[in-house]
Amino acid sequence: MKKLVGLIGSLLLLCGLLFAGVKSLTPRHAAGGSKTLVLYNWGAYLDPALIKKFERETGYQVVYETFDSNEAMLTKIRQGGTAYDLAVPSDYTIAKMRKEHLLQPLDKSKLSNWKYLDPACLNHRFDPGNRYSVPYFWGTLGIVYNDQKIKPGQLQTWNDLWQPRYHRQILLVDSARDIMGMALASEGKSMNSTSSVQLKLAEAKLVALSPNVKAIVGDEMRMYLEQGEAAIGVTWSGEAAQMMQNNRHLRYFVPAEGSNLWFDNLVIPKNARHRQAAYAFINFMLKPENAARNAAYIGYATPNWRAKQLLRQRHQLESQLYQVDWRHLTVYRNLRQRKLQEYNDLFLNFKMSSH
Repeated sequence: MKKLVGLIGSLLLLCGLLFAGVKSLTPRHAAGGSKTLVLYNWGAYLDPALIKKFERETGYQVVYETFDSNEAMLTKIRQGGTAYDLAVPSDYTIAKMRKEHLLQPLDKSKLSNWKYLDPACLNHRFDPGNRYSVPYFWGTLGIVYNDQKIKPGQLQTWNDLWQPRYHRQILLVDSARDIMGMALASEGKSMNSTSSVQLKLAEAKLVALSPNVKAIVGDEMRMYLEQGEAAIGVTWSGEAAQMMQNNRHLRYFVPAEGSNLWFDNLVIPKNARHRQAAYAFINFMLKPENAARNAAYIGYATPNWRAKQLLRQRHQLESQLYQVDWRHLTVYRNLRQRKLQEYNDLFLNFKMSSH
């Protein structure tokens, strides 16, 4: 998921599960009977009512654990202390997990609802042929703006953010890969660049943006933009969807130069103990009605083409999130640790200059 989900989000999900009467978080299920599913997901990234529905329809009990970053999830699966039946890593993390032999290949004959997946969401470089992964949500990095402060059409590209008229009006999401990527894209460079020269130039361009940056923030961006405390935010599409539900003057778009396209995916770790339960849950979530309900609850874009039709029929589809030109979007690659550290160090330099 393209954000570090805050503690509040995780607590809200936990409260929702308890309120719904889901018994799956109790320790007795963690011991692992044959009718158990151990699910490892981002916090607040699944409609709690769907867990209750799955348990009621199948008889399985769900043990639900959460993580707040791909790195934390990967570390715990590497350690192998808990045998998770399903996890929800992002694209580049799947490439790492494949390389380290941490995943089970999928038996697609057990997934009768695979037919509802949009072909555009399949067969990407991080998992050719989707041998190991099932798309769960997808999204983009883009710009949110308040149409009471910014005239429609006034802001169209990444480079427009550097205009002096936006002095102290911009919020940036606290993500090295995304903000460095934004600077690279603004110069027509790849968001997967490994050129130290290009990365250093991207840092210099971000430093030049500093006068326009009000703050570099996490989950607080939603509140600030909803309340009109800033005119512009650089963030992810799902975050934008939730903001737009609470403030009708907020708009979202992906700049013409291109941006990041990301996928979160369901995978079965190699040491999973309840494989039948894992397939049952994947197939359950691929049912269009369930996928549509989950997308309406979470706010991110569904890869399920039939679910998207249902959302459109119910007027729950935020068209600004779906109407993007994928030809100009880039899926992040799994870069070497040394290069990721370079991204992080340069981003930190920029953050220090923005204070």
